[in-house]
Amino acid sequence: MLKEKIKALASDYNASFIAIRHHLHAHPELSYQEFQTSLFVKQKLTEFGIPFKVLAVTGVVGLIEGKNPESRIIALRADMDALPIKEENEVSYTSLNAGVMHACGHDVHTTCLLGAAKILNELKDEWEGTVKLIFQPGEERNPGGASIMIAEGVLENPKPFGIAALHVNPALETGNLSFRSGRVMASADEIYITIKSKGGHAAAPHLTADTILIASSIIVNLQQIISRNNNPFSPSVLSICSFQGGNTTNVIPSEVKLMGTFRAMDETWRFKAHELIKQEVLGIATAMGAEATIHIDVGYPTVDNDESLTNAAKALASVYLGASFVSETEMRMGAEDFGYYTQRIPGCFFRLGVRNEEMGIIHNVHTPKFNIDENAIATGVGIMAWLGATLNF
Repeated sequence: MLKEKIKALASDYNASFIAIRHHLHAHPELSYQEFQTSLFVKQKLTEFGIPFKVLAVTGVVGLIEGKNPESRIIALRADMDALPIKEENEVSYTSLNAGVMHACGHDVHTTCLLGAAKILNELKDEWEGTVKLIFQPGEERNPGGASIMIAEGVLENPKPFGIAALHVNPALETGNLSFRSGRVMASADEIYITIKSKGGHAAAPHLTADTILIASSIIVNLQQIISRNNNPFSPSVLSICSFQGGNTTNVIPSEVKLMGTFRAMDETWRFKAHELIKQEVLGIATAMGAEATIHIDVGYPTVDNDESLTNAAKALASVYLGASFVSETEMRMGAEDFGYYTQRIPGCFFRLGVRNEEMGIIHNVHTPKFNIDENAIATGVGIMAWLGATLNF
């Protein structure tokens, strides 16, 4: 059976796949700077005998043709970029690039897709259709590498009928997968606010506009704008995460800068909220005697999993692992540029369990101690190969 052959190869090659992950983890690169990572992926595809092309400077797109290659075309996607985080793990493969870390598991995603590619290519006489392999840059930074890859034609020639991707989940035990149809992740927009006045002495606030106080008022009032106007049954989150202004105890600064993020599960409310945020910022600044500018950098859309494709993938995962190892993914206010793909073609974004409490593998993504139980790699490689070979709807 094809399933058993995929499982056997995932097990036989497991040590080499873990070695790939160690290499990628030790050499992380920031968004749109994945030059060495891209080169490594191209070298591996060449080694496997898989043709590829380059998009978006560092993106790599491979193609594997099985029997009757035009009968079924599916895309599998992995992201490759890392985060500006200093790693605190004490492991042999810790990051060698100061201040940069694969803290979101993209090294795992790339490893799983490379592993699946090797297996699919070796078994290409035993499955129908074509698998398009998408190794994507820049998932962690606007405008999102997916949007650039799409603009450069990644979903054409040949055009996939659907696309699937996995993401590590440190809350889910190793050996498990989770799926959810419909909306699974929020949109994400970046907010940049600048408040300006002439500045002045702290002992004479009446002679200037107090930019610190104004910025503080804006932060508090924006929370009320969101909570009082949004439908409570459709969650959204506004977080101001950076407050920059002033450098001493007795000077009211002439400029304060705020940065933050707005997430929403409703696309209509998302853009209405943008206007309310702008009105509130400008209104408060004007009323308190200062000037303000605000820029909202529109980022990733919501991630919407196609019901038919996701149900088919979940059913196949149950066949591959057993139904007891497949659960339903919770909705998240996190964002993913995979949403750009799901706007164009049916998509399935699912979760790979990497947690192991006995090993101390419990830390969340985007933290300095994030790591995975590497037993999850065989599961990730196997399910990506299995979906690549069989997913249809």
